[in-house]
Amino acid sequence: MSNNKTLILNNDQIYQKINRISYQIFEDNYTEKEIIVVGIAKNGYLFAKKLVEQLNKISAIKITLAKITIDKDSPIETKQKLNIETTLLNDKVVILVDDVLNSGKTLIYGVKYLLDFPIKKMSTVVLVDRNHKRYPIGTHYVGLSLSTTLQNHISVEFKANKIAAYLQ
Repeated sequence: MSNNKTLILNNDQIYQKINRISYQIFEDNYTEKEIIVVGIAKNGYLFAKKLVEQLNKISAIKITLAKITIDKDSPIETKQKLNIETTLLNDKVVILVDDVLNSGKTLIYGVKYLLDFPIKKMSTVVLVDRNHKRYPIGTHYVGLSLSTTLQNHISVEFKANKIAAYLQ
């Protein structure tokens, strides 16, 4: 992998995408009393926090933020962990969030885990979809769809109050 980084989304562009996705989530769920936003640790959770901040600005719906931890190297052998009581998911709309969709493996294991609970509806959000899915996972809300080579890497960097996405 090359050390050269190409900026694909700057801070302002990412916040525009967060704003648009937040409005889409609100429009699709405006009749709900509560939405559970579950971010995949680490960057998916940081992205989810930004979505929740924006959702709280535009909506009176109660938004609960949760973090799911998935061992990306051995998701079957290692149990996923959710940092809230799983009973809070019952009959709720759940939005699963990750920063970059590469193969779909992490997202599909997050969906698999959450579907063990009696949720009302589930949607998925990614900031960048690389279009290299090896698993049958769809995304409902996407910030940017980007066709890359398999050798490319997308990284999203969260620093203080700045976010940027790079192609390497």
